Amino acid sequence: MPRVGGTSEPASAAEPGGIRVQGLGKSFGERVAVEGLTFEVRPGEVFGLLGPNGAGKTTTVRMLTGLLRPSAGEAVVWGHRAAHDGEALRKVVGLLTEQPGLYDRLTARENLRFFMKLHELDEATVWPRAQHYLERFGLAGREDDACGGFSKGMRQKLAIIRTLVHDPKVIFLDEPTSGLDPESARTVRDAVAELAAEGRTIILCSHNLAEVERLCERVAVVKRRLLALGSVRELRRAGQALEVRVEGEAERFRSVLSALSFAPGVLAEGGRLRVLLADEAHAPDVVACLVGAGARIHSAVPAQRPLEEVYLDLLKEDVT
Repeated sequence: MPRVGGTSEPASAAEPGGIRVQGLGKSFGERVAVEGLTFEVRPGEVFGLLGPNGAGKTTTVRMLTGLLRPSAGEAVVWGHRAAHDGEALRKVVGLLTEQPGLYDRLTARENLRFFMKLHELDEATVWPRAQHYLERFGLAGREDDACGGFSKGMRQKLAIIRTLVHDPKVIFLDEPTSGLDPESARTVRDAVAELAAEGRTIILCSHNLAEVERLCERVAVVKRRLLALGSVRELRRAGQALEVRVEGEAERFRSVLSALSFAPGVLAEGGRLRVLLADEAHAPDVVACLVGAGARIHSAVPAQRPLEEVYLDLLKEDVT
């Protein structure tokens, strides 16, 4: 069973504008890529989809955008059934893939125009929106330059603009800040926050966990199946730890604490101990154990584990 945050209840299935995934699965012959995914995304939410390479994230996104028919289950995106309403779905969905997929011989303007034609958009009406994003992402003045001469970061920003130009209601972003310098990455993160504030639903696939912590309201960790679901705070709370500063070297107390059934992990560095707790209610028991072992305690404070540690532990626990 996946770990689920206790206070981040999903939106009602009838609530318009979000995403509902129920028992979604995909197999390629005998290989199961995605199995039994069930979750909901609220309208206007930035939702993180995390998992290692080969975990089924791309397959899931392809099913949610109507590019791939599921083998089991269903998905409803902004009121459209992903497996049956592909044409209508593509009008409300924007997809940024990991590879920009631009035409090098065409200029930025020509690339955007081509995409507008694919969506049957009126260029005169839509171009001001494209121009706005060109200015927002620092590409104004480069509209008539061939994309083959763009840097990786410039190509990534143009691909983001292409994703937004048809004014999608649901946006799937796969590694949106890949290849960007820190300033440009911050611009993209700010834009993501602004798009969510406008009521758009955003699915963010990223290996940058710091970025996920900064942007996402809730996170799903997947490895073929759903391993955990909840807010970043809830997932980090599942890895509650106690940091204790003792007099002298902390290493001499590590074995004593490691014997405690409610302390599945103990780290010692210098005069500090970091004790992972099965339940934060056991914090006084850790202090009592240390005092009984002769420790002089200078401080003992609760500390949440970094999302990276929680994420890696979830992957280790999954042996399927």
